[in-house]
Amino acid sequence: MRITNKIISNNSVTNINNNKVLEDKLNTQLATGSKVTRPSDDPVVAIRALRLRTNLSQVNQYYTKNIPDANSWLDVTESAINTVLSIVEDMQANCTKGSVGFDTTEDRDKVLQNLKALQEEVYATGDADYAGRFVFAGYRTNTSVTFGKALTNKPYSITEQVDRSVIDEITHVDVDKLDELTEYNADTTITTMETDISSYKVHRIRLSYDNVDKDVVPTLQYTDGSGNPQSYTPQTVSLYDTPEPYEQATGNKVIFVPETGELLLGEDAYQTLMDTRDDESTEVNEGEIRISYQKSNWEAKDLRPEHFFYCESTNDDGVNVVYNEKYLTGDKDDDANQYISYDVGFNQSVRVNTLAKELFSPSMGRDIDDIIRSIEDVDMIEKSITSIKNRLATEPDNQDLKDRLAAAEKSSVMLNDKMQKLFEKSITKMQGHHDQANDALTETGNRSSRVELVSNRLAKQQANFKNLSSENEDIDMAEVAVDLSSVELAYQAALMATGKISQTTLLNYL
Repeated sequence: MRITNKIISNNSVTNINNNKVLEDKLNTQLATGSKVTRPSDDPVVAIRALRLRTNLSQVNQYYTKNIPDANSWLDVTESAINTVLSIVEDMQANCTKGSVGFDTTEDRDKVLQNLKALQEEVYATGDADYAGRFVFAGYRTNTSVTFGKALTNKPYSITEQVDRSVIDEITHVDVDKLDELTEYNADTTITTMETDISSYKVHRIRLSYDNVDKDVVPTLQYTDGSGNPQSYTPQTVSLYDTPEPYEQATGNKVIFVPETGELLLGEDAYQTLMDTRDDESTEVNEGEIRISYQKSNWEAKDLRPEHFFYCESTNDDGVNVVYNEKYLTGDKDDDANQYISYDVGFNQSVRVNTLAKELFSPSMGRDIDDIIRSIEDVDMIEKSITSIKNRLATEPDNQDLKDRLAAAEKSSVMLNDKMQKLFEKSITKMQGHHDQANDALTETGNRSSRVELVSNRLAKQQANFKNLSSENEDIDMAEVAVDLSSVELAYQAALMATGKISQTTLLNYL
């Protein structure tokens, strides 16, 4: 075969160009640090690169965004729960002080003021927020746990679902008219005698709110021993009526006191409700006592009922809204609809929120209400005693004043005994509230630990995917540098060889 100069020239150009292409490829790899610049360079590497980058992007999303958000939410929740625990511990400490008695009126007043401040603060803590979202409000993150301001004419129809365990016994001290006594009417208008003072036990169901609507009579529904639904229609009696509502709770009566939010039970009604029991072999809770009532006027820091009960109300647009409808069917899984979870890993999510009802209950504030009312009753009778003594100082022989003083001192003994026993009982109740908050803290801690474990695993996955991606895409700089030097040397040699060959033609031999 005859090789012409044209063939040599063409082959030389082709080979030089191939060297140039290879040099360009190696130079690009060295400049970019990547094995491929386009999928066609190496389809296998390109496919693996896409897969690894997708996985790394997901890991980065979980590790750098979702997990920090989840941790922040849990940190805010944990801090708020610790605050609640601290407040409840202070409440319990004040109850312990009250249970051993007070040396002075000033000591009692300090406890009174402390309890009022703690009562207001404990529910305010429930309005803790993270990034503008209330952490204890379930899925209603734009709705605070408490009312931010006092509201009037904002009716809520509330249904509480309780059982016989909420029925307690209270001591009522009848002071007759001593609460109206002053220094000037002690021996004229007020005719209370020592024999008029008495105390007696009353069974009651305390609603979660006081000052409920008196114009809407509550309904009390229960199931009797035969499994038949029954109900009571309470009789409304004001706290200021005569005779007092506590005196009217007899027989099979149920007395509704709207000011205090109490249902007072006569002995027969009490026994009937105490006989209710849940049959564990059935799905229905036969032991449930269902109380429906209405409240329209709210104080600032009152708990919003939609976070705790089945209730109905109208929103700002005047549309009727039903909250927690499934509670009435016994489907407590409706709580799960209010859980907020973060995706923290591949097919892994962690619940980050704690519901207000899991942290505290309305009964906490109501327990403090009872103590405050009891202390104020003692303060009232002591002021009456002081008024009578001041008058007696100027009229030492006034027998009417002496009679009033004897009645007031008897009332004082009874009210102080009632207050002290209430403090003793409240120590146990506060421990129960403390345990509830501590359980919520434990659950939050468990979730934080789980997020931390996932975070540690994701950190390892992130490093692993980065290594795999680097091994798949990145070049060995030293190796490519050597290859590039070799290609450059070959390219220079090819140019020199081509130059020498191109100088010789057929004419040199003619």
